[in-house]
Amino acid sequence: MNFAQIAFTEAIQRLQTQAGSRDSYARMEARTSVDGLTHNEADFIADRDHFYMASIGENGFPYIQHRGGPQGFLKVLDEKRLGFVDFRGNMQFISVGNVATQNKVALILVDYPRRARLKIYAEAEVVELAAEPELLESLQSPDYKAKPERMIVLHVQAYDWNCPQHITPRYSVPEIELAFASQRQLIERLQAENSNLRAELERSKA
Repeated sequence: MNFAQIAFTEAIQRLQTQAGSRDSYARMEARTSVDGLTHNEADFIADRDHFYMASIGENGFPYIQHRGGPQGFLKVLDEKRLGFVDFRGNMQFISVGNVATQNKVALILVDYPRRARLKIYAEAEVVELAAEPELLESLQSPDYKAKPERMIVLHVQAYDWNCPQHITPRYSVPEIELAFASQRQLIERLQAENSNLRAELERSKA
């Protein structure tokens, strides 16, 4: 797997040459090759509750879709395959329709608090729910209240990590609640102590 060999087309290489960055990227391309996802990528993917997926339509226009679900709904099936259940949405079927004619897709997964970003090139395969019951069982999120329509298996072709530059940290409600849990406990304890002191003061006045 070599992300640069896929990403750096001839047109892109010409632009890199003009900008003076081609030599360094050529060296990176020559020495960067990995054989599938590692534990680092698998752990990162398992923590995500959303990602962005780009596909290409018959008319040549790209389409980027936000995919969301419970944490870990995008599953690592093995070092070269990802999968997720495609839940019922607005029934436009743009991504699924695009994949039917051009199965190459690109994913971006972002951890906003840590300013980390993983890019993945993959070939998408649509699998009907009844076709592979064991696969469905491995991809299901039992506690998530949404209607599954199909499964998408992503055959990973390459991936790369982006630098954190220009990623603004953002936090979900659960992350904020966790960060402020100790302060909330302190406030609650101080409020309780204050109430007790007020009660003792009132009793001393009686």
